[in-house]
Amino acid sequence: MPQYPFIISVIFLSALLNACGADNTSSDQKSEVRATLVTVSSVKNHVIEVTQTSVGSLEGLVNPILAAEMAARVIKVYVNTGDAVKKGQLIATLDATDSMMQRNEAQAEVARIQALLENQTKIVSRNQTLIDKKFISQNAVDNEVAQNNVLKQQLVAAKARVATINHDSSKSKIIAPVAGIIESKPVDTGDYLRVGDTIVQIVSKQILRAHLPFPEQLGAQLKPGLIVRLKTPTSDQMVETVIRELKPLIAEVTRTIDVIADVKNAQGWQPGATVTGTVVLSEHSAATMIPEQSLVLRPAGEVVYVVRNNIAHQIIVESGLRQNGLIEILSGLTIDDTIVVDGAGFLTDQAPVEIAKKRKTAEI
Repeated sequence: MPQYPFIISVIFLSALLNACGADNTSSDQKSEVRATLVTVSSVKNHVIEVTQTSVGSLEGLVNPILAAEMAARVIKVYVNTGDAVKKGQLIATLDATDSMMQRNEAQAEVARIQALLENQTKIVSRNQTLIDKKFISQNAVDNEVAQNNVLKQQLVAAKARVATINHDSSKSKIIAPVAGIIESKPVDTGDYLRVGDTIVQIVSKQILRAHLPFPEQLGAQLKPGLIVRLKTPTSDQMVETVIRELKPLIAEVTRTIDVIADVKNAQGWQPGATVTGTVVLSEHSAATMIPEQSLVLRPAGEVVYVVRNNIAHQIIVESGLRQNGLIEILSGLTIDDTIVVDGAGFLTDQAPVEIAKKRKTAEI
């Protein structure tokens, strides 16, 4: 019986020692912190552009409406709506019979006056001889000379009328003044047209004008000559041009400035289509840029983790422009700093990191 307390004490001490050993092992395991696997990049300077983008519309600057310049019947229209035409192409022919008859009449009048003038010239010459011999008076000669001058002026007027009729006759052929597409054709063969009646409307794509509305707050930064890059849904071609002008009035309803830029001979661009314009306001030649995922928001503010000796150091930074997946850093970093890219969101200050081999030397 007296041995039982001793045995119980030995068992209790053994259990206590084992428990203490287990606690020490657990503490050692907890003290081990695993390194976070991350990718890194070197901080470099980049040239970036400060831009503003707007969506506007395209306007055709050369969209001529061809109208009748003489009253006549349409003999034939050679084009249809949607046809492509070239500059100088024959569009329609009008009946020029009336003009031809008027020209014949005018030419006959010219011939009549010329005959009278020739005869009057002979009379003046003959009378001049007679006055030298004092057979007639000077007044009689002066009257004949005046009549001769009248006939000369009548001949000038008659020839001018012939020229006018010839010019009007040329209007019977309707010629395309520019290359483009036939937008509308309200007349057809056999129609009678009065002066001013529309024959066809041509939409030209040679010169288009982009209208881009920008907020009035940008008025001090926008000016003619700035580079603007234009894109439209109807074409894959991007056009780089410059701001031609700014409309002087700010739109009353939208409070925007109308920025105007011209587009010349752009393949696939169409009047009336929407256009996206990006204006380059300025350029930063040495901007410190980092990937967006490197910037993390913490209670201290915007931070970036710089890796030194496999330890991530939290650096508070000031960010600027965001462009193409990159963020400009205005302060806090220096060139060639090694920063965490992938995995930055899982880090804390002084956290150990393990750099992935494939991204270790990657640069922005």
